Amino acid sequence: MFQFLEKAIIGMALLRLLSGSIEIFVAFLFIKFNDIEKALMINSSLALIGPLILIITTTIGLVGIADKISFMKLIWIFAGVACILYGVRSS
Repeated sequence: MFQFLEKAIIGMALLRLLSGSIEIFVAFLFIKFNDIEKALMINSSLALIGPLILIITTTIGLVGIADKISFMKLIWIFAGVACILYGVRSS
């Protein structure tokens, strides 16, 4: 009947819902202010939230499967996330 969700799945989903809600709220702020400079300032603040959500969500997922994968694979996953963050950072 009822299928129980893992705590890690619930945590990851809630973080993504929070992230999406913030994005939608920011879109409404763009429309409200109707100013390019303010929109750019608000948009640049999102650059801090996105990677933070990525790191936290990935960490929750990895903690959820830590007993199922090897330590070496965990290192490769964290290295991949670090490469993503390095690749998207602004210079």
